[in-house]
Amino acid sequence: MSTMRKGLQTAVVLCAMAILLPCLTLSAQDTKANPSTGTKSNLKVVFSSDSYSFEALRALGADSTGGGEAGEVLTALERIHEGDEESWYSSWKAMADILAKQAAEFAQGGDTVSAQECYFRACEYYRAAEFFIHGTINDLRINETWRLSRDCFVKGASYTSGLIRPVRIPYEGESLCGYFCKPDATDIQRPLLIVHTGYDGTAEELYFTTAVAALKRGFDVLVFDGPGQGEAIHEQKLVFRPDWEKVVTPVVDFALTLPEVDPHRIALFGLSFGGYLAPRAAAYEHRIAALIADSPIYDWHATLMSAMPKSFEQGLDDPAICQKIDASIYAYMKSNIYLRWAINESLYKFGAKTPSEYLRLTRAYSNRDIAGRIACPTLFVESEADTMVPEDGKAFFDALTCPKGSIVFTSEWGAQAHCQEGNKSISNEQILNWLMRTFEMIPSNAH
Repeated sequence: MSTMRKGLQTAVVLCAMAILLPCLTLSAQDTKANPSTGTKSNLKVVFSSDSYSFEALRALGADSTGGGEAGEVLTALERIHEGDEESWYSSWKAMADILAKQAAEFAQGGDTVSAQECYFRACEYYRAAEFFIHGTINDLRINETWRLSRDCFVKGASYTSGLIRPVRIPYEGESLCGYFCKPDATDIQRPLLIVHTGYDGTAEELYFTTAVAALKRGFDVLVFDGPGQGEAIHEQKLVFRPDWEKVVTPVVDFALTLPEVDPHRIALFGLSFGGYLAPRAAAYEHRIAALIADSPIYDWHATLMSAMPKSFEQGLDDPAICQKIDASIYAYMKSNIYLRWAINESLYKFGAKTPSEYLRLTRAYSNRDIAGRIACPTLFVESEADTMVPEDGKAFFDALTCPKGSIVFTSEWGAQAHCQEGNKSISNEQILNWLMRTFEMIPSNAH
């Protein structure tokens, strides 16, 4: 086997890693959720493949906050043939359609409580439905199904008497979709938690994964879709950008126009690929009084290239070599459904025309030079069996000079998967407890 052929095959593997990675503090003293049991097994749900199993776990995880129901989720999963994105789509879409129809009937009959519950579950099922059909990025069902998900959430939110309020955040001549959520109808000032997702989530999903838990603890919550996410990519075609402070600063500007927000207690929480985005923003936006990164990404591009010889980096700037790399990757995509999904998803959300261009774009996604600029108390959150983010969290943590803490979630609580899918309850309990102490909502020495 020639050196070039070996290099091309390695490039295929590398690119797969590169694209799957995103999917995919108290004081100087660290906070540990619990000591590891020594096992680092992934949770498996229904399917044998990591990708299908993880998305199944993700769907089940919203059950405790109104984004699903175990029986409905398991029924949808039973109808899916593993590796068949069409059966994934049709099964989730069918379940969502049932709930949306039921919600409309409840609303017509005046039962707004039941209508809200059904709309919220339908929202999450539509979100799940469109996930794997991104393997063909021009599939019209992607945007159509996303809109159904968004619309169901907005309809459900309309029955909350203004406690979940759709908002438009001014952004570079356009506006970003967001939802401002309050724990009650009073207008007293409260600490604000700003939350954004990462690679493939939506602002609507964040309500179930994070906002519900934060509202119970007395926070106002602002969730939003930035470039590359949710509405911003589906309808506005705004792609990811590395200088995320240019996104978060307008969000903070908007938040400060809300009379319910305590301007001195604003926290920023980034999940998954948001573990790169949020720290980058906090390094420049110093009105952020606390930062949470789940899961932290220090130098994305360097991690991706670490398995390659130095000459490969130079090859990314050589059109002839890039043409061969891309051809090899496209050939592999024909027989690998998940890789096909992942590559097309990444090209779409980063505005790249080819895999090699995508890899070049990741050069800008590094927090290595800005870690020392983060001044606010910072919490890094990791999961022991996380296979979707680079293993550079420790280096990033060590580079921080601000007050910092860390939590490592383990299999002992079934929280070892990426972003603690499978046990969002313990995740939110630990994370929000840290934030409540940081903002002096409870005594810092309370147990």
